[in-house]
Amino acid sequence: MELHQLRYFVAVAEERHFTKAARGLRVAQPSVSRAIRVLEEELGTPLFHRMTGNVALTPAGETLLPWARRVLADVDGATGEVRELADLRRGRLAVGATPSLTITLLPPALAKFHSAFPGIELVLHEAGSRDLVAELEQGALDVALVIMPVRHETLETSPLLREELVVAVPHDHPLASRKTVTIADLRGVPLVMFRDGYDLRAATVAACRRAGFEPVFALEGGEMDGVLRFAAAGIGVAVVPSLVIDPAGPLRAIRLAEPLTRTIGFANRRDRRLSRAGREFVETVRALVRARDWLRARPAGLKILEA
Repeated sequence: MELHQLRYFVAVAEERHFTKAARGLRVAQPSVSRAIRVLEEELGTPLFHRMTGNVALTPAGETLLPWARRVLADVDGATGEVRELADLRRGRLAVGATPSLTITLLPPALAKFHSAFPGIELVLHEAGSRDLVAELEQGALDVALVIMPVRHETLETSPLLREELVVAVPHDHPLASRKTVTIADLRGVPLVMFRDGYDLRAATVAACRRAGFEPVFALEGGEMDGVLRFAAAGIGVAVVPSLVIDPAGPLRAIRLAEPLTRTIGFANRRDRRLSRAGREFVETVRALVRARDWLRARPAGLKILEA
């Protein structure tokens, strides 16, 4: 039993006439007659009483008609929903991003995407890059902005931008007058540190150890907003991405003499083709980054990368 047979059957049942049904279907009348005959052979019973000038449903035809209408309605409904998804009139997109991006790049990017595709439900998960990679692998996220490189066979990545890490200090801090500092200058300086799982924590601790000392933590376990507020309150200094420092805010960004950089890129599963909504989101972010007007002031050490 094929869909076109059911469509022809319903049309004939409603018109009570093969020729009129064929005309409405915009097919040749012999094609309709042949399809109905094959359907009757498959079912093993006549569906119509054929009379001069018109037709009438047999008991078998009466039984089949409501079923055929439901099948066709379901198929048409499914087709319509799939087309709406393809046309981005509806759908769902789960996006992940590191905290530094959720307070800088993501708000204008998601606003632009939502304005262009208001029917797409957006779900955002903010987490450290390590956690985001795990969620991508589990299929909980469609696409994420993560710290590269990502060495997972199940994921593919493409770079977006490279930025420097800077030392964030209050304006009255002893280091605030410096144009640059070295990692060695942070020996004995209390740090406000991110919770375990943040790439920033691992990068900072590794840099201090390469310089020959263990960092001193004044406070640890914070998220991005908390770390910035704690640093501004004078609890300690913080090593953070240059993106998050507002030039008009309470913290001053001091560049490192030997820059620490990190690359931010997109990641998604290799075995699951990124949906059209996902592809449009990626292009929205790339276009916004290329426009270079998404920050009030472009931080030093920010480089736009091409995939």
